[in-house]
Amino acid sequence: MSHQLKYTVNCSLLFTELPLLERPAAARRAGFSAVEFWWPFVEAVPPERQVDAFVNAVTDAGVQLTGLNFFAGDMPGGDRGLVSWPKRSSEFRDNIDVTVGIGERLGTQGFNALYGNRVDGSSEQEQDDVAVENLALAAKAAARIGATVLVEPVSGAERYPLKVAADALSMIDRVQAAYDVPNIGLLADLYHLAVNGDHVDRMIAEHTDRVAHVQIADNPGRNEPGTGTLPLDHQLTALEANGYAGWVGLEYKPSTTSEGSFGWLPYERR
Repeated sequence: MSHQLKYTVNCSLLFTELPLLERPAAARRAGFSAVEFWWPFVEAVPPERQVDAFVNAVTDAGVQLTGLNFFAGDMPGGDRGLVSWPKRSSEFRDNIDVTVGIGERLGTQGFNALYGNRVDGSSEQEQDDVAVENLALAAKAAARIGATVLVEPVSGAERYPLKVAADALSMIDRVQAAYDVPNIGLLADLYHLAVNGDHVDRMIAEHTDRVAHVQIADNPGRNEPGTGTLPLDHQLTALEANGYAGWVGLEYKPSTTSEGSFGWLPYERR
């Protein structure tokens, strides 16, 4: 492995053999010092005791929470975020302070704001206008704790409009043209970008300075590195050479057990 980037384990796709609150400790036992999660609750504003239980699970495990998604709706049901969804915009706004509040308690630096699928009954322009405002609100809240809001191209969701890096970057440009929010960046999931036909090597060559977080999985299958054909080590090495010094999120579905899926990564690199 030719790069020295640090790994963080996405505990919404890994360690799903265990109840959610037991996953941070499992990541620690596997040798990792950092974890990230999708939104770990059912609703936008969960009961305080649930928030406390989550914060305690991370703290007690002795790991850092490097990333957290804002509430994104019903992900198993096909929702992919509320940022651009006019009818549910208020839910997203109600969720901002809860999410950033958790981040403040755990030293989290990145918050993924999933854009949302295109919806019927609302024009694309209206959806994008709502998104610009919501991303700016999220970024202003994140700035209070020195954190960054992430915008992610996603595959496998036909109506999700941000498919390649350029789509997300032009949305970020729009927000930054309208509001003074420097702390919005690209979440470059090398798996999603590859599946959607993006030119990943060119993106790295031209836009590493705008990449605020990286996630990986191999393709085909979205399993651990080495199970498919993506040149992940080469791409991570290029990102590092171009100045990326952030985390690399392991956001893959283990092809075996979670514990058994880390064979590609020497213990001392975890």
